[in-house]
Amino acid sequence: MNKLVLLAPIVASVFVTACGPASRSPVASTPAPTRVASVPPTRPTAPPATGFRTARVMTMPGLEGVIGADTAGLQRQFGAPRLDVWEGDARKLQFSGEACVLDVYLYPPSPGGNPTATYVDARRSSDGLDVDRAACVRALKK
Repeated sequence: MNKLVLLAPIVASVFVTACGPASRSPVASTPAPTRVASVPPTRPTAPPATGFRTARVMTMPGLEGVIGADTAGLQRQFGAPRLDVWEGDARKLQFSGEACVLDVYLYPPSPGGNPTATYVDARRSSDGLDVDRAACVRALKK
């Protein structure tokens, strides 16, 4: 009898839960992505005390108009970036379309210089798998 008295609240809660309204799983509905506008912090005017390191510049056929371009040049080619992220004196611009997402990394060529594109990465918008960088550049150009 004691065991039955102890189990009664547990059994009752199972029945109440089973009879309650169905709730939607948070995984089943994903909210639409929102655009994030970031305000860049002020850029440092002097190189870090540890010294300045130059970035490696990617060379690949089909990227000639992108690599070496500054922010204004990239925006003329692709429009406004979806993301604009600063980290120290480095910058990442992200451009996206139905075909792909293009991340462009900009670094200053010299201390205090204007950052220019030195590296790009591309992936499909649908599933994030890597795609040909030059093909993504062609697909996103205005």
